[in-house]
This record gives sequence, C-alpha cells and structure tokens, in this order.
Amino acid sequence: MSSDDDDDSPQLSAHALSALQEFYSEQQTAADESEEAKATKLGGIEEDWQLSQFWYDNETATTFAQEAIHAAGPNGRIACISTPTLYQKLRQMNTDCTVVILEYDKRFEVYRENYIFYDFKEPLRLPEHVAEHSFDIVIGDPPFLSDECLEAFSGTMKRLTKEKMILCTGATMETSVKRLLNMEVCSFRPRHARNLANEFRCYANYDTTFLKKGS
Repeated sequence: MSSDDDDDSPQLSAHALSALQEFYSEQQTAADESEEAKATKLGGIEEDWQLSQFWYDNETATTFAQEAIHAAGPNGRIACISTPTLYQKLRQMNTDCTVVILEYDKRFEVYRENYIFYDFKEPLRLPEHVAEHSFDIVIGDPPFLSDECLEAFSGTMKRLTKEKMILCTGATMETSVKRLLNMEVCSFRPRHARNLANEFRCYANYDTTFLKKGS
C-alpha cells in the first residue's frame, strides 16, 4: 500500500477524537461506580475464610451502624477496622458522617478514597493523611482470637479515636479486652450471616445507646 493510500484513510477530526475519548472515560467511570455500588450491598463482596472473614447478619450490622452514627454525632468521623459489613451498612444509611474502612483485603479498594490498607502486623503503619485521634468513634473486629492480634488492634484503635471505641470479638477474649482497652461487655450479642461455633460479644469504653453495657 502506498503512502498516498494511507493519506486517503478516514481520519477523525480533533473534535470527534475528543468526543470519543470522553465517551470511553464516561464508560469507565460508570463501570467503576457500578463496582462500588455492588460492593456497598451487604454481602456484595464474598467472605474469604482464608482471611478469617465472617460477615455480620443484617440486624447486627444495622445495630452497630446506628450506634456508630449516634456516637459520632452530626458530621462525625467513623473508622471501621476489619468490619466491612458495618461499613457497607453505614454507606446504605446515607449518613452525613465521614466513614472510612481499614482493611487488609484489597478487594475493598473499590471504595477508593474511603479505603485504607491495614495490616494488624504493622498496627501503626498508616497513611500520613490519617491523623492521630481524628475519629469520633472507632469500631474494630480482630480477625483472630489471639492476644497478639487484639494487642495490635488495641494500638490502632487508641491511636485513631478521640475517645469512643467498640470492639467485636470472641467471648473468650473478655479478660484481655478489659486489660488492653478498659472496655466493658455489652448486652447486645452480635450475630453473623453464617452461624459460627465461637460465641461473640461486643465491648465498649463508653455508655452506649443501642448496645447497652452489661452481660
């Protein structure tokens, strides 16, 4: 084929090329938003048992969300550490609070600026923009029932919160929770979408409204 034939090939005008690029950009944005919307649904992202992930049932997620919103106050800041179903429920409730999720599983990067990578093995390694004591309430759910994991979570929660904290973990961890976080057990009993053999309890370091202290 000669160079003359190349010159005769149809060419897009600058305006048409710009319009095409804009179309593709809009399509990509729509796809990204669709993925985020799917991930915001309760259970929209499947549990990964290899990461010790067990999602709350709807009642538990709702109760924790109501408590978090009430405790944070208008335009408050809420940090969810390894509690994806709580984060999802808070997003569904369209609260005026700022809500972020700290999570090891990078599938949750779909939440974009609201996602913070978190590894409990490096509990204080957080992005520079995450200031100390910048959240009105922090809710955590350690993936493992061990003192090592709980101690790491404790350090992160204390660093992030202004004061209020809620923890969900096994009933066998109660003594360690009191020692590390000075929390009391609440009467509300969290449940998971899949029934687990271990008994789980929630704990708080303040007088809650929806969880109520006391066994």
